[in-house]
Amino acid sequence: SDGSIRLHQMTSEYPLMQWNDSTKGQPIIALQWALTRPAVFFALDASSNIYIWDLLESDLLPVAKQTIPSEKVVTMALLGEPEKANGLLGIVLAKESGQIDIQYVKKKWALP
Repeated sequence: SDGSIRLHQMTSEYPLMQWNDSTKGQPIIALQWALTRPAVFFALDASSNIYIWDLLESDLLPVAKQTIPSEKVVTMALLGEPEKANGLLGIVLAKESGQIDIQYVKKKWALP
């Protein structure tokens, strides 16, 4: 609810990494690992900002931020085929009006 993200190992109650205020205090409403690249995850905050984290590139800050300005995004899901090395990774965005958008991710964040 405060924008912090914690990365846990299943065998420990303490986080391996913790990023406080990663969204400048906005609540995170969805977070998902990339299906095609294990070091990448995406976070969606309550202000319709999508943060892309690539832990191989930087473990301090997100490597990119994309604001969806037209309408409030209420949730997101990722789509892709992890068993294929074609680098196709998409983000499905559900907007408050019920509209669904699919956007494809740059290959540098999608390739295994």
